[in-house]
Amino acid sequence: MILDFVFESDSFENRELASSVRRFAEANLTEVGFNRAHFSEMGKLGLTGMSLEERFGGSAMESLSIASALYELSRIQLGPTIYLSVHLMVAKIIQEYSRDESNEELLKDMAEGSALGAFCLTEAGAGSDAYALRTRAEQTGSGWKINGEKIYITSAGLADAYVVFARTSDDKKNGITAFLLRKGQAGMSFGPHEKKMGAEGSPIATVTFDNCEVDDNARLGEIGGGYKIALSGLNRGRVSIGAAACGLASRSIEIARSHLSERSQFGQQLSNFQGLRFMLADMATQLYASILLTRDAAQRLDSGGRQNWPSSMAKFFASDSAMKITTDGVQLLGGAGYLADYTAERLMRDAKMLQIVEGTNQIQRSIVARALFDEIA
Repeated sequence: MILDFVFESDSFENRELASSVRRFAEANLTEVGFNRAHFSEMGKLGLTGMSLEERFGGSAMESLSIASALYELSRIQLGPTIYLSVHLMVAKIIQEYSRDESNEELLKDMAEGSALGAFCLTEAGAGSDAYALRTRAEQTGSGWKINGEKIYITSAGLADAYVVFARTSDDKKNGITAFLLRKGQAGMSFGPHEKKMGAEGSPIATVTFDNCEVDDNARLGEIGGGYKIALSGLNRGRVSIGAAACGLASRSIEIARSHLSERSQFGQQLSNFQGLRFMLADMATQLYASILLTRDAAQRLDSGGRQNWPSSMAKFFASDSAMKITTDGVQLLGGAGYLADYTAERLMRDAKMLQIVEGTNQIQRSIVARALFDEIA
């Protein structure tokens, strides 16, 4: 069937993973909203440790396998896909840059699904322009004192581990450092969860640091190396967003196709009207192109590719396509598509989020354009 062009793999294990994730999502994620028990269940399936090495209880899966799992989750509900994607990114950052051996227990908890991760980068004046962040970490005799505020943080207040980016000098490019903080840290507090247009299953909130003192072991990587750490995580996260976009777009097409096959007007099925058939054909083509771009970006990551433009291409093309596909999905359902009782309108609202998170699509285009001109230069 044409809609079965998922993230195929020659690996039997990967195909089995995708099947088990689909069964889990269809059985557990149909009710929209955050449920911590779902994260624990993902841990039992091995999903929460996909980015971690086996010595921490993970499976060190390839990016393509992770993309396949996220694709299946987002077919049913985007929220859990988002917080799992962020969790996997945070876990990998901690694994690669932690300087404290005691964090090994945390990584094991993250792998088994008993500890959730959050990524604290965005600020009121520093979203797409991460260099402009103002949260500051000042050295003390034994460590660091952090002051500032982060906004729109996925899983804030619910997560157990927070990778926080703070300015440690006025050097624009080398003045940002990453830190690992735990929930319950003195001086760290959380605002109420924001009311969003969609993705209700992935809460976001403000995180405030008020004379938050940590020792130097909380630092991840080198002083001034935080921006590179953030980019390494975001590069993988953008592939995850591409996969999520493909998943919800696929569900939108499935719903629209079923509606056209079941509903009749003017004495015949809607599926017989050429104009509607062409809309569905365009939707399927946009999805297929999105999947191919996302697969390629994932495979480049797995082969050690350092370029960030493939991930940016996959992210902006797949999420823009998902927005178009889900909008057309609502249109094809007519009045029913606009009703909250139908899944079609939720998919459309969820798709909008994917054009914004992990760097807006305008920023992704800037990255691709810069790569083009750098090559010319």
